[in-house]
Amino acid sequence: MKKSATIFFCQNCGYESAKWSGQCPACREWNTFAEEPSAPGTKGTASGKKRTGGKRSTPVSLDHVESKDQARISTGMRELDQVLGGGIVPGSLVLVGGDPGIGKSTLLLQVCRNLGERLPKILYISGEESLQQIKLRASRIGSFRDTLKLLCETNLSEIEEAVLEERPQVVVIDSIQTMYQEEITSAPGSVSQVREATGVLMRLAKEQGISIFIVGHVTKEGTVAGPRVLEHMVDTVLYFEGDRHASYRILRGVKNRFGSTNEIGVFEMREDGLREVANPSEYMLSGKPEGASGSVVACTMEGTRPMLLEVQALVCKTNFGLPRRTAAGMDYNRVNLLMAVLEKRLNLPLSGYDAYVNIAGGIRLSEPAMDLALVLAVISSYKDVPIPEKTVVFGEVGLSGEVRAVSMAQQRVLEAKKLGFTRVLLPGSSMEQVKNIKGIELVAVATVRDAQGAIR
Repeated sequence: MKKSATIFFCQNCGYESAKWSGQCPACREWNTFAEEPSAPGTKGTASGKKRTGGKRSTPVSLDHVESKDQARISTGMRELDQVLGGGIVPGSLVLVGGDPGIGKSTLLLQVCRNLGERLPKILYISGEESLQQIKLRASRIGSFRDTLKLLCETNLSEIEEAVLEERPQVVVIDSIQTMYQEEITSAPGSVSQVREATGVLMRLAKEQGISIFIVGHVTKEGTVAGPRVLEHMVDTVLYFEGDRHASYRILRGVKNRFGSTNEIGVFEMREDGLREVANPSEYMLSGKPEGASGSVVACTMEGTRPMLLEVQALVCKTNFGLPRRTAAGMDYNRVNLLMAVLEKRLNLPLSGYDAYVNIAGGIRLSEPAMDLALVLAVISSYKDVPIPEKTVVFGEVGLSGEVRAVSMAQQRVLEAKKLGFTRVLLPGSSMEQVKNIKGIELVAVATVRDAQGAIR
């Protein structure tokens, strides 16, 4: 009997090889090769079949290309529209990833409900749930119109025929790991199946002008399962973040060909589905203790949106020779770096103390503007001196102990003023941007020593 041929795929970049290798020669990543059965006749289009009909594409000069603003389709959810860059672009391919149970299917079903009130045809295709299961979830969300059609199918050829027959404006695929091509002999969810299925959907979206949303499972590392080329093929990649046991959810755009990749949307999970959080700052600061040391309110920027968060630090004397450092929501190495700056510039003996740092609410941040808040939280906990109430802090801290300027200082101060804060500690080099703002006390600091004196 003839032995079936296999081929190896790099799950990071999609590189193909006839034999296994420890390191991918294309992207130089280690241990990313996965073995898949090779299917005959997989050259040509994304579906593995050569195109025999249709008009042949010809090169066009850039001067002859007509550019026009595409009318975006509003999803009916302002937070989602902001992450998408203003709405859904016709003919776009959007990938939505997230942990199991985080609310991906609920969010897209709500989008279908909103779009069904304005668009004539919406198609929701599920490969994981039955029609009865979708009906039960839809009954919790609200009433739907007849413009929404449901289809439970995993065969991509059948799905392609249904889409071409119905001609919907928006299609939801839940999920891409359950779809399969008959020409590919590997199992659904494998590298070959995910890559080929995405290629077929991408061709459908571009040729027919249909906006397609794809739900993607994530691995334990938090990335979309399957080959990394999946994210390269789609137009937009959205990640649903947050603790599934908490009520809030954060939708973050990590790739967007039609808008900014720095925007986020904040949602709250309720019994009747997801609800938008109009004021994330007020929501994140709810429950902040009063008069407690080691608690500081900081202002970070998520795209063009300022957001106030609580930075907490707990410093206590260690019982061992090696102090323990723990960081939740911030970079661990950044915490060690800033504590070394305090020990050197302010002569604080932190090498004999354990330090635990946390961003309240479970959000993870990497913006340098949070440095000054972390520094003051550590000083406050070490000295057991509370930070004055109604104080907001932001600024980047360098190795010399200097406090450096950050971007969008004016928006940060205005957000603090809007929420009733009366005092802002900010870098002295940013004072020029906020000098015209009245009704709030602005305290400029140049070094961490100045900041320490400002909280006494």
